[in-house]
Amino acid sequence: MAYPQLTDKPGALETSAAVLAGKISVAEAVDAAIVRIEHLDDTIDALATPNFEQAYKLAEALDEWLIENQPGPQMPLFGVPMTIKESFDVAGLPTTFGHPQYRDALAPRDALLVKRLKAAGAIIIGKTNVPVDLTDWQSFNPVYGRTRNPHDPARSPGGSSGGSAAAVASGMVPCDYGTDIGGSVRVPAHFCGVWGHKTTWGLVPKQGHDFPGKSRSPGFIAAHDSPLSIAGPLARNPQDLAVLVEVGADFPLRRRAKPLKDCRLLAITDLPGAPIDSSVATATEAALETLARAGVRIDRASDLLPDQARHYRSYLKMMNIVMARGAPAPDGKRASATDWFDLLDAQAACMAEWEALFAAYDFVLAPPAPVLAVPHSEKAVFRGTITVNGAEEPGGSGLIWSGMATFPGLPSTVLPIGSGTDLGADLPCGMQVIGPRWADLDCIAAAEAIGHILHD
Repeated sequence: MAYPQLTDKPGALETSAAVLAGKISVAEAVDAAIVRIEHLDDTIDALATPNFEQAYKLAEALDEWLIENQPGPQMPLFGVPMTIKESFDVAGLPTTFGHPQYRDALAPRDALLVKRLKAAGAIIIGKTNVPVDLTDWQSFNPVYGRTRNPHDPARSPGGSSGGSAAAVASGMVPCDYGTDIGGSVRVPAHFCGVWGHKTTWGLVPKQGHDFPGKSRSPGFIAAHDSPLSIAGPLARNPQDLAVLVEVGADFPLRRRAKPLKDCRLLAITDLPGAPIDSSVATATEAALETLARAGVRIDRASDLLPDQARHYRSYLKMMNIVMARGAPAPDGKRASATDWFDLLDAQAACMAEWEALFAAYDFVLAPPAPVLAVPHSEKAVFRGTITVNGAEEPGGSGLIWSGMATFPGLPSTVLPIGSGTDLGADLPCGMQVIGPRWADLDCIAAAEAIGHILHD
């Protein structure tokens, strides 16, 4: 099954290998990425803030260092130019979350993840665009404008890591790091036809990913990672995705390396109150059929699947409290401590139910969203509707597909599986591969094996 690809530019590991082999200098790799951005970004508007001058200086320093040194395995991204989501602090660059009043407020230090990427040899050449407050499946704001899907400029690249996915899909950079609480890595990967990974909650730290209104004093340190929300990478191949996860992780992850033919999979394509558009359903069913023909064992239903409608309601309540940092809801009601502990109980029950499911199944397959890339709108997707099979559905209904992995804190890899047609446009379609907690590398490996079956 073919899927739309927009570039043949090398990925992260391929770029680093070329640098270490002397085929290209670090400065040349950075320059090539900047040239691609300057050529493509007038149309796409994926880049929010450039960091070109500092990137050149670092590239030259790395080239000098490489003359007498050889990077070890702790630097798997040596010489790789990449971008990162606008909401992560990069020293000397603004972090605005899309708010104009913060456009001149420069971050005094790098986020912890940025430090780890740099320590691995990566060069941050800029930050990518987001929606205001990171709360949309589109990516536009009054500071940096609207990011367009590189497959169809009339459509969204997704959000809130939409600039990240657009930059990777178009070939500007080989990889990026975003965040995800409502599908914000997975939906852009799905909309733009790239690979994305939602990490297990708590695996990759988000220190330095703070709303810009909070303190920027030298001694400020965020007290905790936000519940539900994670940091996760986007790339154009699974090998890069796995390395980016390992570079960002707080601790080493084990690989089970179980062949896909020995795995038992559960495919979920039907959930109450969350219809899937035929454009997504057709591509998904074609992929599942191809896998079945290749001998992969796939069940289509199981009594072990947690009650998604019930957990979705708890997920929405928890996410709204988290996003508002406990402020009153639009109806004026504020969640109490009892409300919060009730949600923690519901989340723990959900995690236990998923653990029971994964005693019988290795992975769960599901769509990342019920639609392909949506047309641009001045209204946030979650405040309007999405068109599913010709009918208007509440925009928030699509969150059940992302909440499936978010509420229990599970890892989920999105891979491109093919294309679908919506209003005459040929657009990418992705699939989630969800696994047990801390099985991030296994999810990526399973997605890679699925990709080989679908596309080889």
